[in-house]
Amino acid sequence: MEYKGIWTIAEAYEGDLKAVSFELLSRGRKLADELSEELVSVLIGGKVARERLEELIKRGADRVIVIEDEKLDRFIVETYSNALIDLIKDRKPEIILSAATVNGRTLMPHVAMKIHAGLTADCTELGVEEDTRNLLQTRPAIGGNILATIKSPDSRPQMATVRPKSSRPLEIDESREGVIERIPFKAELYDQRVTHLETISGGDEDVNIQESEIVVSGGKGMKKIDHFKMLYDLAHKMGGVVGASRDAVDRGWAKYPHQVGLSGKTVTPSVYFAFGISGAIQHLAGMKTADTIISVNTDEEAAIFQVSDFGIVGDLFEVLPLLNEKLEKEVK
Repeated sequence: MEYKGIWTIAEAYEGDLKAVSFELLSRGRKLADELSEELVSVLIGGKVARERLEELIKRGADRVIVIEDEKLDRFIVETYSNALIDLIKDRKPEIILSAATVNGRTLMPHVAMKIHAGLTADCTELGVEEDTRNLLQTRPAIGGNILATIKSPDSRPQMATVRPKSSRPLEIDESREGVIERIPFKAELYDQRVTHLETISGGDEDVNIQESEIVVSGGKGMKKIDHFKMLYDLAHKMGGVVGASRDAVDRGWAKYPHQVGLSGKTVTPSVYFAFGISGAIQHLAGMKTADTIISVNTDEEAAIFQVSDFGIVGDLFEVLPLLNEKLEKEVK
């Protein structure tokens, strides 16, 4: 039985594609070129405008498969899983990639269990093993202290979830051409046992540091939770959000949704501020792709300076209040 093709799972919400749909294509395009395979973007959901589907092709897909139905407007894993499994059995892809979002982390294990496939979650790097075509899936392990490379040589398709923001979308190529294929949703695949009732906001848990263009992060050098107010002041003035190192989160100074690093979130903002963060490997892996990195640390040998565009060797308790004061005057 021959398995062919690289699939990426696109995501949509309220009629529009999520950014992770395009990020995955950059990963998939590299694998597809290396394996000389077709790259397919699979979208299961409600109605999405055709121009947005065409953008998937312009950003790397050779084919877009759409399973569209009003019953798929809300993500219900049992139904989505049934639809994806039906498609997998018919088309037999070699590799399937999904984002490590709430949807991806729910859907992919459900599918992998049912089709008896291997799955590696939360990957930060992907590659191909020569001669075997095995997917090499690298992810943090043991609390982010090591990186493990995993493969699934005995099962197909090979499945992995990839950290959002760990790669940038490919630029739009207006010359690219591809196929948009619409597949009718089979009514028998709808799982009637589960009904969406309502969506309830999680308050602070809803903070999305991955979508912000400005992230102001603090680490152990902030010394106590009260000092994080200065970070929130700066973030507010600049229209950004507050991030934190694992040390700061472990100490209870910030909640987990704010954590940046291998054991937290990967961010790629336009500007990343690092106050009192030494630059442990697991933290650098979560923010080093930011466009501009500005760091403040008293230790001139701190690893954070190795990835910084601008570094200040100094006391953050002098620099941060001064920065807030200057910005306050600018705002006025």
